[in-house]
Amino acid sequence: MSMSLTFQQRMQELYQSFIKFDALQHERIQRYRNIEPDSALFLAMQIRIQQSKSILEIGTSTGYSTLWLANAAQTTQGQVTTIEIDPSRTAQAQQYAQELALDEMIDFWVGDAQNFLEKCTDQYDFILLDAERDAYIGYWTYLQNMIQLQGGVLIVDNVISHAAEVKSFIELVKNDGRFITMTLSIGAGLFMICYK
Repeated sequence: MSMSLTFQQRMQELYQSFIKFDALQHERIQRYRNIEPDSALFLAMQIRIQQSKSILEIGTSTGYSTLWLANAAQTTQGQVTTIEIDPSRTAQAQQYAQELALDEMIDFWVGDAQNFLEKCTDQYDFILLDAERDAYIGYWTYLQNMIQLQGGVLIVDNVISHAAEVKSFIELVKNDGRFITMTLSIGAGLFMICYK
């Protein structure tokens, strides 16, 4: 199934339901905080353009972005590994993945991303970082070695909407001479990192 109308329609419905849920939550941590639709579409296009095979997502939440990544991975014969600390959100994401027949493309990993990163020896063509922002500097120690040298990219969400929270992380990366970076004003702001 390529990006059919039914996939896009279903994603629109899911997004609306997630937005409604978030509006009722008083605590930020209770919200699903899914990626913006424009950002999700950009990521899905980027996977197709790069022909990414190995895809890592840090922060599944309810799987809105995961489904977009997996839908793109279908066209590249790729595989998505997605990490989420909350088992109930992972279960929700798995349910949507089954419904859209994308569950074969996704490896759901439940636990603390830090633990996954510490043990990971793989490199990825495409990495999406959309998790708790205060952990990014700690994650970077590992992530920098996980970006595929040839054409791999790490994309960080919410860098415009939460600029202050990611400022030190962005400075750290920008000051590393091995990388080229760019901030795109798509959705809540995407920060792209790749090797020179």
